[in-house]
Amino acid sequence: MLSRVANAIYWMSRYVERAENVARFVDVNLNLALDFPESAPQWAPLVATTGDTELFEKRYGEISRDNVLSFLTFDLEAPNSIVSCLARARENARSVREVISSEMWEQVNRAYLMVMEAARLRSPLAAPHDFFTAVKQASQLFVGVTDLTMSHNEGWHFGRLARLLERADKTSRILDVKYYLLLPGVSDVGTTVDELQWAAVLRSASAFEMYRKRHGSITPAKVVEFLMLSRQFPRSVRFCLDKAERSLHSITGTPVGTWTNAVEREMGRVVSDLAYAETSIMLANGLHQHIDDLQQRMNRVGDAVYATFFAMKPTETPIEDHRASLPPIAQQSQSQEQSQSQEQSVVPATRTDA
Repeated sequence: MLSRVANAIYWMSRYVERAENVARFVDVNLNLALDFPESAPQWAPLVATTGDTELFEKRYGEISRDNVLSFLTFDLEAPNSIVSCLARARENARSVREVISSEMWEQVNRAYLMVMEAARLRSPLAAPHDFFTAVKQASQLFVGVTDLTMSHNEGWHFGRLARLLERADKTSRILDVKYYLLLPGVSDVGTTVDELQWAAVLRSASAFEMYRKRHGSITPAKVVEFLMLSRQFPRSVRFCLDKAERSLHSITGTPVGTWTNAVEREMGRVVSDLAYAETSIMLANGLHQHIDDLQQRMNRVGDAVYATFFAMKPTETPIEDHRASLPPIAQQSQSQEQSQSQEQSVVPATRTDA
């Protein structure tokens, strides 16, 4: 497979998954805010989850519900906003239309047009739940269409590898934000507020019902174990990386448990450490430090994917200028140069390093 084609499929899948995860974070926080009328501080962690706090402060300044919703949903200058992710996913899909199925192209294009129309009208910000649900369902439909209409060859495995790496990263980030940033003080630990927020974390990963069936009562240690180390829940970090490793070895042809290149070595180390990890040790040593180290290691896996498979950097072509059809908030100056833009894609790609 050409590295250009593999690169485009990889980023197409990663951006679609990223758009879904942003929709998850925002939708759950909107529901959580209903329980806490004074919940303005709860919006800051959402921006921290995407790693775009500095850019947000430059562009908006004040943390508020409307500012965060605009930034994470319709702002084309925000590299991890829903509209930016789907615009880039569409551009990558268009560049490999001869490789992916027509149903895949139609679905990613449909999702993009839906978000662009919503950005033009701005009406979803008044009643956002239905909009974010539609974004999540559009992403899930894309995954289903991909699995059912694309041959499970190298291209499919590149897409699954990308999707699972992105999902593992975002699951770890929402857990880190809750544990390290969300609570105003240790006095809230163990209170009703604490339990509601842990429940919101589970809902962010669509894990609430499955967690209840497995553990019953909500406790921080069990939530951490479920989202980090579960072998069966499909959005846990361990599950995602286990399956990502299998796709990686399907691409290279190397048996699982061995390695012949940097990405297999880095992936194998992370998966092995998670296989023997203990929740009690993670909490005792500091969950934030553990997750921060894990995110850095997953970033190294991403860097190794580029170095191993996409080393010839393609010519960067800008995404279409969509700003003419958007309201003023999405037409602001492009003077912000994203310092995170180290990931390589057929179109300019962005990193979500915190």
